Amino acid sequence: QVSLVESGGGLVQAGGSLRLSCAASGRTLNNYAMGWFRQPPGKEREFVASIGWSGSTTYYADSVKGRFTISRDDAKNTVSLQMNSLKPEDTAVYYCALGPRFTVAINARAYSAWGQGTQVTVSS
Repeated sequence: QVSLVESGGGLVQAGGSLRLSCAASGRTLNNYAMGWFRQPPGKEREFVASIGWSGSTTYYADSVKGRFTISRDDAKNTVSLQMNSLKPEDTAVYYCALGPRFTVAINARAYSAWGQGTQVTVSS
């Protein structure tokens, strides 16, 4: 059974940057899509970014396009989310998730395992 652990969250001023990492254990991430989702205070969980099993395909929510970059390192069994030009509306708990094999997905229902989340707070 896979375990996903996020790290790298914290408090940052608007315009700043953070890099989130997701470390997997119990299963290699090879051949699996991976995704990042977030849940802002008082709101439902929403899609942020996903990367396909080969790393060649990525998708982003419109709200983060051009500011966030998702990447993967299968040798280290990790997935990262580089977040630049952060805005107060990016404040949320960010979750890493294991997606389907040999494809890419943006729907949360396609993801079978989730990390515990890491808090990102952007001050204005």
